[in-house]
Amino acid sequence: MPRLRQVPRAEAAPEVLEWYERLFGARDPVAEPGTSTGTPGDWWTVFALVPDVFRHAVAGFALYRSPKRKLDPKLRELGQTRAGFARGSQFVFSQHCKALRELGFSDEQVAAIPAWQSSEFFSPIERAVLAYTDELVLAGGRVSDGTFAGLKRELSDEEILELTYITLTYELHATLCRALRLEYDDVPERVVELPVPR
Repeated sequence: MPRLRQVPRAEAAPEVLEWYERLFGARDPVAEPGTSTGTPGDWWTVFALVPDVFRHAVAGFALYRSPKRKLDPKLRELGQTRAGFARGSQFVFSQHCKALRELGFSDEQVAAIPAWQSSEFFSPIERAVLAYTDELVLAGGRVSDGTFAGLKRELSDEEILELTYITLTYELHATLCRALRLEYDDVPERVVELPVPR
Protein backbone atom coordinates (compact mmCIF):
# COMPACT_ATOMS: atom_id res chain seq x y z
CA MET A 1 0.00 0.00 0.00
CA PRO A 2 1.47 3.39 -0.93
CA ARG A 3 2.45 5.70 1.90
CA LEU A 4 0.35 8.55 0.49
CA ARG A 5 -3.34 8.81 -0.30
CA GLN A 6 -4.44 7.75 -3.75
CA VAL A 7 -6.81 9.89 -5.80
CA PRO A 8 -9.95 8.06 -6.90
CA ARG A 9 -11.47 8.66 -10.31
CA ALA A 10 -14.23 10.88 -8.91
CA GLU A 11 -11.64 13.32 -7.49
CA ALA A 12 -9.18 13.34 -10.40
CA ALA A 13 -8.32 16.61 -12.14
CA PRO A 14 -9.23 16.69 -15.86
CA GLU A 15 -5.64 16.11 -17.08
CA VAL A 16 -5.30 13.21 -14.65
CA LEU A 17 -8.66 11.76 -15.68
CA GLU A 18 -7.46 11.67 -19.29
CA TRP A 19 -4.59 9.36 -18.23
CA TYR A 20 -6.83 7.29 -15.97
CA GLU A 21 -9.04 6.60 -19.01
CA ARG A 22 -6.04 5.62 -21.15
CA LEU A 23 -4.61 3.27 -18.55
CA PHE A 24 -7.62 1.98 -16.63
CA GLY A 25 -10.57 2.48 -18.97
CA ALA A 26 -13.79 3.14 -17.06
CA ARG A 27 -12.46 1.57 -13.84
CA ASP A 28 -11.63 3.55 -10.73
CA PRO A 29 -7.92 2.71 -10.36
CA VAL A 30 -8.09 3.02 -6.56
CA ALA A 31 -11.08 0.69 -6.15
CA GLU A 32 -9.94 -1.66 -8.94
CA PRO A 33 -6.16 -1.34 -9.29
CA GLY A 34 -4.01 -2.82 -12.02
CA THR A 35 -2.51 -1.85 -15.36
CA SER A 36 -2.20 -3.88 -18.55
CA THR A 37 1.48 -4.50 -17.73
CA GLY A 38 0.55 -6.04 -14.37
CA THR A 39 1.59 -3.21 -12.06
CA PRO A 40 -0.78 -1.95 -9.36
CA GLY A 41 -0.90 1.45 -11.10
CA ASP A 42 -0.56 3.40 -7.87
CA TRP A 43 2.20 5.61 -9.30
CA TRP A 44 -0.56 7.35 -11.27
CA THR A 45 -3.05 7.56 -8.42
CA VAL A 46 -0.52 8.99 -5.95
CA PHE A 47 0.98 11.49 -8.42
CA ALA A 48 -2.59 12.63 -9.08
CA LEU A 49 -2.52 14.29 -5.63
CA VAL A 50 -0.71 17.28 -7.18
CA PRO A 51 -1.90 17.78 -10.76
CA ASP A 52 0.93 20.07 -11.85
CA VAL A 53 3.53 17.59 -10.54
CA PHE A 54 1.60 14.84 -12.36
CA ARG A 55 1.67 16.92 -15.55
CA HIS A 56 5.41 17.60 -15.17
CA ALA A 57 6.21 13.91 -14.66
CA VAL A 58 4.11 12.80 -17.62
CA ALA A 59 5.75 15.49 -19.78
CA GLY A 60 9.07 13.88 -18.87
CA PHE A 61 7.88 10.60 -20.38
CA ALA A 62 7.01 12.44 -23.60
CA LEU A 63 10.36 14.24 -23.57
CA TYR A 64 12.49 11.12 -23.42
CA ARG A 65 10.45 9.36 -26.11
CA SER A 66 10.33 12.37 -28.42
CA PRO A 67 11.56 11.92 -31.99
CA LYS A 68 13.67 15.05 -31.33
CA ARG A 69 16.03 13.00 -29.15
CA LYS A 70 19.45 12.44 -30.68
CA LEU A 71 20.36 9.64 -28.25
CA ASP A 72 19.81 6.08 -29.45
CA PRO A 73 16.74 4.73 -27.56
CA LYS A 74 18.71 1.56 -26.75
CA LEU A 75 21.33 3.57 -24.86
CA ARG A 76 18.64 5.66 -23.16
CA GLU A 77 16.84 2.55 -21.91
CA LEU A 78 20.10 0.97 -20.82
CA GLY A 79 20.78 3.99 -18.61
CA GLN A 80 17.22 3.99 -17.24
CA THR A 81 17.31 0.27 -16.48
CA ARG A 82 20.68 0.37 -14.76
CA ALA A 83 19.61 3.45 -12.77
CA GLY A 84 16.60 1.49 -11.51
CA PHE A 85 18.80 -1.44 -10.51
CA ALA A 86 21.51 0.72 -8.94
CA ARG A 87 18.97 2.70 -6.91
CA GLY A 88 17.25 -0.53 -5.87
CA SER A 89 13.86 0.11 -7.47
CA GLN A 90 12.28 -3.12 -8.58
CA PHE A 91 9.58 -1.13 -10.38
CA VAL A 92 11.90 1.03 -12.52
CA PHE A 93 14.24 -1.89 -13.19
CA SER A 94 11.46 -4.31 -14.12
CA GLN A 95 9.57 -1.91 -16.40
CA HIS A 96 12.70 -0.89 -18.29
CA CYS A 97 13.91 -4.48 -18.70
CA LYS A 98 10.75 -4.95 -20.76
CA ALA A 99 11.53 -1.82 -22.77
CA LEU A 100 15.06 -3.09 -23.46
CA ARG A 101 13.67 -6.31 -24.92
CA GLU A 102 11.26 -4.31 -27.11
CA LEU A 103 14.29 -2.45 -28.48
CA GLY A 104 16.14 -5.64 -29.35
CA PHE A 105 18.25 -6.47 -26.30
CA SER A 106 18.49 -10.21 -25.70
CA ASP A 107 17.35 -11.98 -22.56
CA GLU A 108 21.04 -12.65 -21.81
CA GLN A 109 21.87 -8.95 -22.00
CA VAL A 110 18.96 -7.98 -19.79
CA ALA A 111 19.89 -10.66 -17.25
CA ALA A 112 23.50 -9.39 -17.27
CA ILE A 113 22.66 -5.80 -16.27
CA PRO A 114 23.05 -6.37 -12.51
CA ALA A 115 26.64 -7.64 -13.04
CA TRP A 116 27.43 -5.87 -16.30
CA GLN A 117 31.07 -5.30 -15.29
CA SER A 118 31.85 -9.01 -15.62
CA SER A 119 29.66 -9.60 -18.67
CA GLU A 120 30.75 -10.00 -22.27
CA PHE A 121 27.30 -9.16 -23.66
CA PHE A 122 27.76 -5.40 -24.06
CA SER A 123 29.47 -3.29 -26.72
CA PRO A 124 32.07 -0.65 -25.78
CA ILE A 125 29.50 2.19 -25.91
CA GLU A 126 26.99 0.15 -23.90
CA ARG A 127 29.68 -0.51 -21.29
CA ALA A 128 30.48 3.21 -21.22
CA VAL A 129 26.79 4.03 -20.66
CA LEU A 130 26.56 1.47 -17.87
CA ALA A 131 29.71 2.81 -16.19
CA TYR A 132 28.48 6.39 -16.56
CA THR A 133 25.12 5.45 -15.05
CA ASP A 134 26.83 3.85 -12.06
CA GLU A 135 28.94 6.95 -11.51
CA LEU A 136 25.88 9.20 -11.81
CA VAL A 137 23.74 7.13 -9.45
CA LEU A 138 26.10 5.29 -7.13
CA ALA A 139 28.88 7.90 -7.00
CA GLY A 140 26.54 10.89 -6.90
CA GLY A 141 27.80 12.33 -10.17
CA ARG A 142 31.52 11.87 -9.52
CA VAL A 143 32.23 10.78 -13.08
CA SER A 144 35.81 9.81 -13.86
CA ASP A 145 37.62 11.30 -16.84
CA GLY A 146 38.10 7.79 -18.23
CA THR A 147 34.40 7.00 -18.14
CA PHE A 148 33.54 10.33 -19.73
CA ALA A 149 36.14 9.79 -22.46
CA GLY A 150 34.43 6.47 -23.28
CA LEU A 151 31.20 8.34 -23.89
CA LYS A 152 32.87 11.12 -25.89
CA ARG A 153 34.42 8.60 -28.28
CA GLU A 154 30.97 7.66 -29.60
CA LEU A 155 28.42 10.23 -28.45
CA SER A 156 27.93 13.91 -29.23
CA ASP A 157 27.65 16.49 -26.48
CA GLU A 158 23.89 16.65 -27.12
CA GLU A 159 23.55 12.89 -26.75
CA ILE A 160 25.52 12.94 -23.49
CA LEU A 161 23.32 15.71 -22.09
CA GLU A 162 20.19 13.75 -23.02
CA LEU A 163 21.62 10.58 -21.48
CA THR A 164 22.52 12.40 -18.28
CA TYR A 165 19.17 14.15 -17.91
CA ILE A 166 17.07 11.08 -18.68
CA THR A 167 19.13 8.73 -16.51
CA LEU A 168 18.95 11.07 -13.54
CA THR A 169 15.23 11.57 -14.08
CA TYR A 170 14.89 7.83 -13.65
CA GLU A 171 17.07 7.85 -10.57
CA LEU A 172 14.53 10.34 -9.20
CA HIS A 173 11.62 8.03 -10.14
CA ALA A 174 13.40 5.03 -8.62
CA THR A 175 14.07 6.87 -5.36
CA LEU A 176 10.57 8.29 -5.22
CA CYS A 177 8.95 4.89 -5.80
CA ARG A 178 10.99 3.36 -3.00
CA ALA A 179 10.33 6.21 -0.58
CA LEU A 180 6.58 6.26 -1.19
CA ARG A 181 6.30 2.47 -1.68
CA LEU A 182 4.75 2.73 -5.11
CA GLU A 183 4.16 -0.09 -7.56
CA TYR A 184 6.64 -2.98 -7.15
CA ASP A 185 8.56 -1.01 -4.53
CA ASP A 186 5.84 -1.51 -1.92
CA VAL A 187 8.04 -3.79 0.16
CA PRO A 188 9.05 -3.75 3.82
CA GLU A 189 12.57 -2.81 4.80
CA ARG A 190 14.71 -5.93 4.48
CA VAL A 191 17.68 -4.71 6.53
CA VAL A 192 16.56 -5.13 10.11
CA GLU A 193 18.11 -6.44 13.28
CA LEU A 194 17.57 -10.15 13.75
CA PRO A 195 17.13 -11.58 17.22
CA VAL A 196 19.91 -13.58 18.85
CA PRO A 197 19.03 -17.30 18.81
CA ARG A 198 18.00 -18.64 22.20
